[in-house]
Amino acid sequence: MHGIFRSLGYPWAVARLLTGLCSARTPPTVFLELPETSRHDWQTRKVYESPHLPQGAPTSPALANLAAWQLDARLHGLAKSFDANYTRYADDLAFSGDERFMRGIKSFLAAVADIARDEGYTLNHRKTRIMRRGGCQRVTGLVVNDHLNVARVGYDRLKATLHNCAKNGPQAENRANLPDFRAHLEGRVVWVENVNRARGERLRRMFEEIRW
Repeated sequence: MHGIFRSLGYPWAVARLLTGLCSARTPPTVFLELPETSRHDWQTRKVYESPHLPQGAPTSPALANLAAWQLDARLHGLAKSFDANYTRYADDLAFSGDERFMRGIKSFLAAVADIARDEGYTLNHRKTRIMRRGGCQRVTGLVVNDHLNVARVGYDRLKATLHNCAKNGPQAENRANLPDFRAHLEGRVVWVENVNRARGERLRRMFEEIRW
């Protein structure tokens, strides 16, 4: 992170200060407060105890994108050479293309792994998915086959939850004992509204029928 600020032209001392403001360390006492069944292993604790980008901070996505700029440029060029498209959300890499792209997928994936390794990253091959047009194509939780949409299963579950809240009361459906169940449900409704307006409007009407 310090190197990023230096590359942007900040003096050493200023870059050091900005690095401290934009990073965080998890105190060891935090892990000791967790139940034994939920405690992290030694390696994970060491990662969090070292300076890192805090999740949820407004600075973290921008800094992560700057750190991955060279990776993005190289993967974008690779994808274009295969007549494919490249997108990235956080650490999720997505490539899309036609039959020509599919025919060369093995050599393409090998090239992606080489570029990622060269840039200091490691691919999680257990999470690599090849999704053909005939099946459900999902990226970061969204269905992207013909147009952007929410997954049917998740939509139906939320609709059922809203129906039961209106019928039995929200307290009966708050099985996870969320402190602000109303805000939780409305956030999920807003997310659907932003992806599929028609489905979101149906859920919004159901949400408004709940007696809080």
